[in-house]
Amino acid sequence: MNTPGTSEQNAPIRMRVQGMDCAKDAAEIERAARSAGVAAENVKVSAATHIMTLRIAENDLPQVRPALEATGYGFERIEGDDASTDPAHQDPSYRRALWIVVALNLGYGVVEMAGGFLSDSQALKADALDFLGDGAITFLGLLAIGWSLTWRARSAMIQGVFLGLLGLGVVAGTFWRVLNQAAPEAGLMGAFAVGALIVNILAVLPLLKHRKGDANMRAVWLFSRNDAIGNVAVVIAAGLVAWFGSGWPDLIVAFGIAALFLYSSWAIIRDARADLGEQPVPDQ
Repeated sequence: MNTPGTSEQNAPIRMRVQGMDCAKDAAEIERAARSAGVAAENVKVSAATHIMTLRIAENDLPQVRPALEATGYGFERIEGDDASTDPAHQDPSYRRALWIVVALNLGYGVVEMAGGFLSDSQALKADALDFLGDGAITFLGLLAIGWSLTWRARSAMIQGVFLGLLGLGVVAGTFWRVLNQAAPEAGLMGAFAVGALIVNILAVLPLLKHRKGDANMRAVWLFSRNDAIGNVAVVIAAGLVAWFGSGWPDLIVAFGIAALFLYSSWAIIRDARADLGEQPVPDQ
């Protein structure tokens, strides 16, 4: 059998990746393909549209698939029209679950942002932006069900720019707080952070029966899990603020969340631009 990475002029094989939620996952899948012999330049997973492109011979795909599937993600082959055949797209309970996630994320994002100002906590503000960002991304993902790759790439570009602006806003505010330090109100900070953890758990409940289904649903499941880790970090920061009477734990967590925002933004914008550059742009 030929080494997959050595084939030349192969028509690209495209698959929708089910279950990934960030650039880290894209890198993991690319590493899996390379472990099966695919040259680095012949595999690309878009963090924007969750589409994997393999430039290998068709008869080499069976030897690559086991390495891909070992990652635990799903891979749906797509041909021509990029519309997914996943029946979850037609499931009313799927859409209701997404709307619940949107409402919880956007609603508590506003509440937690107010809590950040009341407690003077940068970490709470950053976590609130995380809620708002996730809510906006899920909302756009809901609108984009069944859209073509071109339109989903455009949607992802908007998401990436939005995340980047939020991240820059948090960074600017946190730098200002470094120069004008004051310890936040630890009690309020901790209370709103615990509330955020509860909301993330509530957001998981309507997704339970979908967690092994469509890519967007599995992504939201993973978002909720990762966000819960962030919430716990804010709770710990509040405890350290109360213990040491210093604002540094709050600022460190805020910088960490902002860094994740900026990295996600960069990866999404980069991959969305690449996806748009590879697709014919429709007139409408």
